[in-house]
Amino acid sequence: VQALVESGGGLVQAGGSLRLSCSASGYTFSRATMGWFRQAPGKEREFVAAITWSGGSTYYADSVKGRFTISRNSAKNTVYLQMNSLKPEDTAVYYCAVGYCSGDGCSLLSRYSYWGQGTQVTVSS
Repeated sequence: VQALVESGGGLVQAGGSLRLSCSASGYTFSRATMGWFRQAPGKEREFVAAITWSGGSTYYADSVKGRFTISRNSAKNTVYLQMNSLKPEDTAVYYCAVGYCSGDGCSLLSRYSYWGQGTQVTVSS
């Protein structure tokens, strides 16, 4: 069974932290980029962060720079998103995705072929 499974979402107060995880089973992503996107109610899905297969390059949306950190364990086919200093506007369903891209292209939804089901993050004010 092929699946991307996110976990770690929940309810947190503003200023708090959460760590999301995404495990890929049934896939072998030897050189894939793994990314995080989010979608708030009534809004389009937007890029949050991405990391290349080697972990050597990371990319962030301006709205999360300095607060979120993406990392991966390629041996475990797992990507993490550490979210600190959370704000109410970070409230959304967070999705992990797998694709092949580089540079600015990694912020494009179209570059990702596999998606998880999402995990809800709610930040209260």
